[in-house]
Amino acid sequence: MNTLANRNPSQTHRTLSADDIEALAVGAWILGTGGGGDPYHKLLNMRILYEKGHEVTLVDPMSLADDALVAVLSNMGAPLVGQERLADPEFAIKPLRMMEEHLGRKFDAVMALEIGGGNGMHPMQVAAIGGYPVVDADTMGRAYPEAQMTSVAVAGLRCYPLTMADIRDNEIIFPRAASWRWMERISRKACTEIGSVAATCKAPRSGAEVKQHGILYSVSKAIDLGAQVLAARAAHDDPIKAVLSAEQGQLLFTGKVVDVERRATEGFLRGQARIEGLNENVGQNLVVHFQNEYSVAFLDGAPIVMTPDLICVLDTVSGDGIGTDVLRFGQRVSVLALPAPEVFLTEAGLSAVGPRAFGFDLEFNSVFKGEQA
Repeated sequence: MNTLANRNPSQTHRTLSADDIEALAVGAWILGTGGGGDPYHKLLNMRILYEKGHEVTLVDPMSLADDALVAVLSNMGAPLVGQERLADPEFAIKPLRMMEEHLGRKFDAVMALEIGGGNGMHPMQVAAIGGYPVVDADTMGRAYPEAQMTSVAVAGLRCYPLTMADIRDNEIIFPRAASWRWMERISRKACTEIGSVAATCKAPRSGAEVKQHGILYSVSKAIDLGAQVLAARAAHDDPIKAVLSAEQGQLLFTGKVVDVERRATEGFLRGQARIEGLNENVGQNLVVHFQNEYSVAFLDGAPIVMTPDLICVLDTVSGDGIGTDVLRFGQRVSVLALPAPEVFLTEAGLSAVGPRAFGFDLEFNSVFKGEQA
């Protein structure tokens, strides 16, 4: 694997190729667990930027100086709305410029809030046009819908300031908030008022904070995962098996989508999907709930998998991730569980992202019980 995690000790960065960007889009969409936004439009932007000669440098998080200043970037809002607001690198970089002006200091690097979906691609656009290196890390190792559902929030790091921009030239700075949950509530309300989609720069992180509390090497992980899926397709092998092998995952269910209920509300996409079993699952039904991302799945009425285990709904033939915003009747899907980052398996982590955080009165029971710390 061509990852910084397995680097030669002298290698602290690498230039991402156009093929790496293609693989990242595939891998991030799988790790997005249904959310983070479809990466396709951002991939199109990256293809254009690379054709114009722009490049992205990926840096080892452990090579950051302790006092380095890192911008944590994402889009915020309901994925369904994001389909109607096409990705724009100049829009993506606005909150970073706002934060630099607010702090009176330039950023040394950028990183993704979440490696999942379009938000895994988001900082690549900013890096390509702004000349910033991208840190091989994020704060979720997947996608989650709320600000307090991050490794840095679980660690109790500062939640402010935050900057937000929309396409209408509205710019908002949140200089302080009482807690991560308050920052989520206030910024989500503002996001809803400006159309349920916005570009954001979250609370800046120091190099020391990234090294201690980030989900490290998640960008390399997504690139490698996507590359293995693309290689399986090219060889006419099973891409689902490629994902399971790459991530030590478990196949939970194979079936056909027969019903989807969803609604955009309070800046989120909420709902559920019902999947009728095929092959070994004939006669069974799986209901998958979501709040931007898939949160809990019930097999014939009994919970079978729940967050923070990653619930990935993939196209059975292509291995592509299927977002909650594009799930539709008739799709043949494979439902997988992938292991969660260890930080979310702690008491504090489960409080932030366990099933009760999504309104389900369930004790967390991992598919990988006995296999994780």
